[in-house]
Amino acid sequence: MTTGDDATAKLEARRRELEALTAEIAALEAAAGGRKKPPPVSPLAPAGFPDLPAIAGVRLAAGAAGVRYKGRLDVMLAELAPGSVMAGTFTRSATRSAPVLWCEERIAALAGGAEGPLGIVVNSGNSNAFTGRNGREAVERVMQAAGAALGTAAGNCFMASTGVIGEPLPHERITAKLAEMAAALASDAMEPAARAIMTTDTFPKGATARVDLDGAQVTIAGFAKGSGMIAPDMGTMLVFIFTDCAIAQPVLQEAVRALTDRTFNAITVDSDTSTSDTLLVGATGRAGMAPIRDAADRRLPAFIAALEGVMRDLAIQVVKDGEGATKLVRITISGAASPAAARRIGLSVANSPLVKTAVAGEDPNWGRIVMAVGKAGEAADRDRLSIRFGDIVVAEQGWVSPGYREADGAAYMKRQEIDIHVDVGVGEAEATVWTCDLTKRYIEINADYRS
Repeated sequence: MTTGDDATAKLEARRRELEALTAEIAALEAAAGGRKKPPPVSPLAPAGFPDLPAIAGVRLAAGAAGVRYKGRLDVMLAELAPGSVMAGTFTRSATRSAPVLWCEERIAALAGGAEGPLGIVVNSGNSNAFTGRNGREAVERVMQAAGAALGTAAGNCFMASTGVIGEPLPHERITAKLAEMAAALASDAMEPAARAIMTTDTFPKGATARVDLDGAQVTIAGFAKGSGMIAPDMGTMLVFIFTDCAIAQPVLQEAVRALTDRTFNAITVDSDTSTSDTLLVGATGRAGMAPIRDAADRRLPAFIAALEGVMRDLAIQVVKDGEGATKLVRITISGAASPAAARRIGLSVANSPLVKTAVAGEDPNWGRIVMAVGKAGEAADRDRLSIRFGDIVVAEQGWVSPGYREADGAAYMKRQEIDIHVDVGVGEAEATVWTCDLTKRYIEINADYRS
């Protein structure tokens, strides 16, 4: 029988083999074409991309348009069959990109349904943000070409872009590929689509779930990109989720909005909110079920639970791929005056450079947590505050616990996944947020981002 330790050792050995192979391929490619060596895969990465099922009514394709880099996938095209609906949440940044503004308009315009297929075009390498009138014109050109390629109206198409801010989008490189990509659309192309939207990501992120809704088997699957500039205020980064559930757009939109706050808006890598954050959820209605038309439908809670599982899985994968990350940190705040207060305190801890660097250095410096709680601007009772690292009681009643040993805290901090629990002693509300450590590698990645 294989023990848990044996399985872990084999998984680690396999990961090292894959990293070595990736480095070898990158070196050969660099020698052949001058490509920049890709970053090492995050030590928190899963063993591989999950086997995502096809979603009835969804087809995808990936292509290399050379938007910024040569010789790599950088454009994704998705087609959703006629009768599909789309929900979405977006960055609330005051400097949000032209594609985000377009998607916000189309979500509102198509809330009552659309004639013909829906389309999604995503490019990496250029965010088309802070590009003025040129940015809007670039989106319109791409949407017109996408509509023509898919046999639908330009207004039925959505666009997302990620990459460098402030540079004009070479839209003609994208439009030149769309007809070819439309001809290659396939139901089993989620992994290449996920790879096409990556920028500084070190691995593609996918998740799936199935749920029985009164005898109808409903499938949900999706993928995301995100590694840095992660402190969502909407949905997050770029996320595309598809389901064959039959559900009215207003019901799906409300579910996505509520779930966003519990998943993507509960993660942070570096406290910076992107100009391009986009989350789209498309439902094709092909599951062979009567549609969910209102919030009172008794099938809705089960669907929402399954969708939340996919969204949380993807959100945590984004944190695991935080630029330079070596540790995943879950921070739970309890005893707060309200859920909003608990979330703000949690994010104050999660975004603290001092807390994050202490985690990176495996230093159980709980005084930095006390500092971060205090600066959050929310009520906290200093003399009732308690802190735990996992099951280790570090502080209680506003003072270090009599049974706490620094060696125990130091040993706990060597783990790859760390739980920090703080009770602030003023109420009953709680919230959980996820973050990662802050390492020298984060500085290297971002100092070198445009060069």
